[in-house]
Amino acid sequence: MSESSIYGKGIPMTVTRRGRARAWHLTRRPQAQASADDFALVEARIPELGPGQVLVRNTHLSVDPYMRGRMDDRPSYIPPFPLNAPLEGGAVGVVVESRADGVKPGQVVEHFLGLREATVTDAAGVVPIDTGDLPAETYLGVLGVTGLTAWLGITQVASVRSGDTVFVTGAAGAVGSIAGQIARLRGAKRVIGSAGSSAKVRHLVDDLGFDTAFDYHDGAAGEHLAQAAPDGIDVVFDNVGGAQLEAAIDRLRVGARLALCGMASQYDGREPHGLPNLYQLVTKRATARGFLVTDHQDQMPAFRAEVGSWVRSGEIVHRQTVLDGIERVPEALLSLLHGGAPTIGKAVVRLEEQA
Repeated sequence: MSESSIYGKGIPMTVTRRGRARAWHLTRRPQAQASADDFALVEARIPELGPGQVLVRNTHLSVDPYMRGRMDDRPSYIPPFPLNAPLEGGAVGVVVESRADGVKPGQVVEHFLGLREATVTDAAGVVPIDTGDLPAETYLGVLGVTGLTAWLGITQVASVRSGDTVFVTGAAGAVGSIAGQIARLRGAKRVIGSAGSSAKVRHLVDDLGFDTAFDYHDGAAGEHLAQAAPDGIDVVFDNVGGAQLEAAIDRLRVGARLALCGMASQYDGREPHGLPNLYQLVTKRATARGFLVTDHQDQMPAFRAEVGSWVRSGEIVHRQTVLDGIERVPEALLSLLHGGAPTIGKAVVRLEEQA
């Protein structure tokens, strides 16, 4: 077998014994919607460790909608994925071998070299995590970058205050589900969510404590918001853009704050949706601010201290959709983008060490 070749499904792999590992590559850039044919699962030899490096066997991989943007070759806040090279993303794993001071075999770490079974990296690229009372995969979701995004948008960008009415779009997703709960814990009077199915709507209300929610497929968003927020909206945490953001702007109260986190309605080759009512931001004296979590990594300790206490006390409920096996990475990503198999909360691919 060549040094780098397609590796079939179901073949066992143990990085410590075989010295080889599989990684997902992007082999072509989508022309419109992404498909499984854009990816290849490739096996290669694990390189020898140099001084200051560690070998990590990944156990859980994060799969996130932003990855679709990196499949296109265009300028953005993060470089595009290179073709025919291992992809990257958030991951947690176990140190198998170390040539670095302060990092020992057996430690559980988080890092950004996911979408592969194993990686060799400088010790500076991994952060040890304490899994004493929480599963390691918690640090990819509610206590990871997605949770930090929700916390930043609610507490700093939109600055939710006691008595606010808050509307979260894409509220059943990894970020939105946490944002709505943080808003409630920060004193919001009413929390409204949108989601893509009746099951997700029930989850928001019954499990996460949203006051009300609606399926955006079921009628115009403006009609739903007129019923859900008859007195107007103080805060919008927007993951979706498009028609839902337009409807939210129509319901803004004076002095409203909008945290613009994502535009899922325009991902994956979808046509942009113009907003004809932006002048209302002027008349309502509203503040709309886009933000990127990558600008605020220094706030991770403060975020984990506050949100971690809520997770441990049960005041924040978090769900993950877990798919087993590295072969399922494209399936997980395409489900997020195309609305296939229902994804509630954080999408995670779990890797199991095989003998």
